[in-house]
Amino acid sequence: MKRFSYVAVIAMLAGVVIATTPSVSQAAALKCNPTKAVGHAAKVVKKPATVTKGVNGKMTLVTNCGNIVITTFGKKAPNTVHTMGVLAKAGFFNGSLCHRLTTSGLYVLQCGDPGANGMGGPGWNYADENLPKSVANNYPAGTVAMANSGANTNGSQFFLVFGNTTLNPFYTVWGQITSGLDIVQAIAAKGVTGGGADGTPLQTIAIEKVIVS
Repeated sequence: MKRFSYVAVIAMLAGVVIATTPSVSQAAALKCNPTKAVGHAAKVVKKPATVTKGVNGKMTLVTNCGNIVITTFGKKAPNTVHTMGVLAKAGFFNGSLCHRLTTSGLYVLQCGDPGANGMGGPGWNYADENLPKSVANNYPAGTVAMANSGANTNGSQFFLVFGNTTLNPFYTVWGQITSGLDIVQAIAAKGVTGGGADGTPLQTIAIEKVIVS
């Protein structure tokens, strides 16, 4: 089953407004380097022990299109931040492609699957945390949240929100983009391969490595 199942996204409200509409000028200004990243088998990483306390920190996605800096919500989502940090430090995300872009109804770039097909993960799951309220724009631009295939099925896939989005409150919020949101918006402005509003980003974006601090 694909992570971040759209079957679960049944409570989106009409008239969702993008906070900052991706523009042609943003797309033109985007500079991305070639990448050797391809879909590949996930690195084996042992499931870390569950933690219930954490501290806020930073996670930097070093991509071929520039750095995306995430302030992590270790106090609100301690186990998610801890687990994602363990995966990052183990090199799980290195050389992985952001495989899915959605530009209508919800505004997200999805990453974290080494196989780049929406089916991959570390082979184990963990529980939801820090779920938002069921209100309009409960996943505002800049939000970083876990993708899943149902309750308490978090793995490694996550999504970067580039415009205010309304979803069922089923997806753990574990960070906020504090630098590099313009990169995600520029990727969105480039569009989806083959046209349409959901699919592989036309502009390849790869996570070359992740720095945890």
